[in-house]
Amino acid sequence: MTTSFAVLAEPTRRRILDLLLERPRPVNELVDELGLSQPGTSKHLKVLRDAGLVRVRQDAQRRWYELRPEPLAEIDSWLAPYRRLWGRSLDALEAHLDAHPD
Repeated sequence: MTTSFAVLAEPTRRRILDLLLERPRPVNELVDELGLSQPGTSKHLKVLRDAGLVRVRQDAQRRWYELRPEPLAEIDSWLAPYRRLWGRSLDALEAHLDAHPD
């Protein structure tokens, strides 16, 4: 789990995941979207691939990257108790604001 969080701490990698959430993409399209060099983009993709967050498939001369939802589901499960905590806090804030409508 720590590895996934460390990988996701980097904003460019989160941006790559956001792009792959829309649809699988070839490397050159990710390069264009990110405004990074091809080697820089490939470095981030390797980290994401090593963490199991993306997979690559070869199609003739192109490499397509796609999101792997399973590791993200594990992170989501781990975060569930914290979401409940935040939900209770937000519910308490809403109740307070409703009771004191200034």
